[in-house]
Amino acid sequence: MKAVTQDRYGTSEVLRVGDVDVPEPGDNEVLIQVHAAGLDRGTEHLMTGKPYAMRIATGLRRPKNPISGRDVAGTVVKVGSAVTRFAPGDEVYGVAPGSFAEYAVGPENKLARKPTNLTFAQAAAVPISASTALQALRDVGKVQAGQTVLVIGASGGVGSYAVQLAKVLGARVTGVASGAKADFVRGLGADHVLDYAHDDFADGTRCYDLILDIGGGSSLKRLRRALNPRGAVVFVGGENGGNITGLGRQLRGAVVSFFVPERLALLMAKERASDLELLTEHLEAERLVPTWTASYPMDQAKAAMQLLETGNIRGKVVIIPLYSHAQDVTA
Repeated sequence: MKAVTQDRYGTSEVLRVGDVDVPEPGDNEVLIQVHAAGLDRGTEHLMTGKPYAMRIATGLRRPKNPISGRDVAGTVVKVGSAVTRFAPGDEVYGVAPGSFAEYAVGPENKLARKPTNLTFAQAAAVPISASTALQALRDVGKVQAGQTVLVIGASGGVGSYAVQLAKVLGARVTGVASGAKADFVRGLGADHVLDYAHDDFADGTRCYDLILDIGGGSSLKRLRRALNPRGAVVFVGGENGGNITGLGRQLRGAVVSFFVPERLALLMAKERASDLELLTEHLEAERLVPTWTASYPMDQAKAAMQLLETGNIRGKVVIIPLYSHAQDVTA
């Protein structure tokens, strides 16, 4: 089969399309014919091998799994001997490492049935980013109806779902994004939008019960200044946490939390079918919409990744396997 592969860590220049063997599912796994695969920050980290600490699990000198991608939407073609929730022919979405390929293997407990009202491309833009946003708000942020939420990085993959899900949970939402992406964030339902180049969220104009810091770089002092008494900051991702652990600022926040009334917490997101099933309910009821903005054929995966590298991306983009790109990917 064709797949997007890399034989070393680096920028998007290390990506290429090559021939690899079709994988075999284990006992608790399913083999999926991939119709679309979402691009997320985790895939970029796996590509660059940064932060370096992650290489203990992913490979010290080169990736253990040379095939890129994690988000997936497609059709089950084969199931492992212990799989009970799926059968060949089922349309599914979720997480399958190595999803930038014509076929990928995913664990049963990280997959769910594809929402009936979504295309494969739309569904592939959901799993990891939306699940991360849900856990940040519900599990760590413990947001309540009527609270005020600030989403820093509101136009990105996780942020675009965080804005919507915070509204679903009854919060009043302010999004921080570039001026060029302000209309996109308003369209997601944000009550207010701040342009990070001109507006200071910590100027005292408003304070918030919960701040989701998604790839932000603000100091702990500024974040605390923007919180209501006993408010909380949830750190999502480690884009500005250093190259070693990626969590320098976040870990400092966890320590500071022991000595201040505010709570500064780090999200360690989990990939699980139960969250996908809840997201499916919201998607099918149209309380939540996929933030899919573009699709790229597999042989243009490098160009798609460059959008993520440069920050010139709104919501999510997806990769379409070569065999299906000539088809109507919105069907």
